[in-house]
Amino acid sequence: MSTPAPTSPANQPSTFEQSLTQLQKIVTDLENGTLGLEDSLGRFEQGVGLLKSCYQILEQAEQRIEVLTGFDEAGQPRTVPFDATATIGQTAAAPRKSPSKRSSKTMFTDPE
Repeated sequence: MSTPAPTSPANQPSTFEQSLTQLQKIVTDLENGTLGLEDSLGRFEQGVGLLKSCYQILEQAEQRIEVLTGFDEAGQPRTVPFDATATIGQTAAAPRKSPSKRSSKTMFTDPE
C-alpha cells in the first residue's frame, strides 16, 4: 500500500463532516494494524492535519454563537456574542443565597 499524499489546503475536505469522516477512516485503518510502518506514519500525519482542521472549524463556529437575551418591542430577537471563557475559579459578583435563607414562599411543600 502506498503512503497517501500529505494533507494540504488544496486536497483537504471542504466541510467539517467530510474531515471527520476521513479522520474516522484513518483511525480505523491505523487500528486494524494492516498498514506498514511508513504507511501508518503517513496516515497518522494526515490524521493530525485533519484534526487541526476540525479544531479550527469548531473554534470558528464557537465564535459565531450568540446568546439570545430576549426580544425587543418589535418582537425581534436581541442577542449578544457568546463568551466562551471558563468561569471556574472566578468569584461571582453577587453570592447566591443558600437554600436555608430562602423565604417560605419558595420552599416546596408536600401536597398531602
